[in-house]
Formats: sequence, structure tokens, C-alpha cells
Amino acid sequence: MSAAWGKCFDPSGARYGVPTYPWRLAPDGYATRRQLRAHGLRPGGQPIAAQLMRVNRRRGNVRVAYLYREDLALPVRPMTSRKWGALALAMLARRTCPRCRIDVGYCIPPSHGICGLCVAAEEQCTA
Repeated sequence: MSAAWGKCFDPSGARYGVPTYPWRLAPDGYATRRQLRAHGLRPGGQPIAAQLMRVNRRRGNVRVAYLYREDLALPVRPMTSRKWGALALAMLARRTCPRCRIDVGYCIPPSHGICGLCVAAEEQCTA
């Protein structure tokens, strides 16, 4: 057993307060938020039941994924018309260029903050 694996294996929860397992070795009956969502479930206010831990041996940092019990998970709430409207407005804001105020049809990258046409025009002005 490697030192990194031994650091991540604590099924009793004595060291970290919750049962801890190495990455990809969680027991059955536990799932992450993404796994619950893929099954149409949500944690539903339950506390963290366990965690997965992974140690990067080069950097020395630790990554943790929290696990929830599948039997206590609740079904996902359906989207209401108000939520769909709010989501549509948020996506419209991400697609609208703040400089030319045009809906460009794609999400504007945060690295530039403006649409491709405005980036090209800015490069032409600086050249």
C-alpha cells in the first residue's frame, strides 16, 4: 500500500470526520452530486455521508469529492416557466456583446469580453 493511498483510506472517519475512500473506490450506495443528477436525483439537504480523496504526488495537493447516500436522495424538482424564462435571459446576456450590443449567437468568451467582430476591429485599429 502506497503512502498516498493510505492517507486516503479512512472508512471509520476517525481522521477526517467522515468516512474517506481513495479515488474511484467508493462503496455502493454513495454518489457525487453529478452522479445523482445523472440519475435524476438531488442530495435534498442531507449531510455529506463520505468523501473521496486523491493526492497528487508531484504537487502534493489533495482533491476531495463529497459523497451522498443514494437512498436518501430526492427527485430533481421540475423546471417552472419562470425558471425557464430566467435561464433564457441569462443565456441572452452571455451571448450579447457589451460593446456592439448584438446577439452574436454564441457565448462570448470571458478572455476577450467582446465578440469576435469587435476583437477583429480592435486589432485593425491597433495595427
